[in-house]
Amino acid sequence: MGTTTIKVSVELRDRINRDAEAHGVTAAGLIEKLLDGYERRQRMEAFGNALRAADADYWDEFRDWDTTLSPGDDAA
Repeated sequence: MGTTTIKVSVELRDRINRDAEAHGVTAAGLIEKLLDGYERRQRMEAFGNALRAADADYWDEFRDWDTTLSPGDDAA
């Protein structure tokens, strides 16, 4: 894996290094964890938006499948 330099303010660099040290990770490790969390929140937000936008046809089909696949059925 290669490395690169990014320009950040001295204040931000110090914050990253301080928080990384407090969590026992490298600066790169901290940034990766933060980005992973940010991307997960974005995916969850998109999922929530899609769920809220689902129309009645979607929910009708959902209930049909939910009933069909319910535990305890002798469909197996």
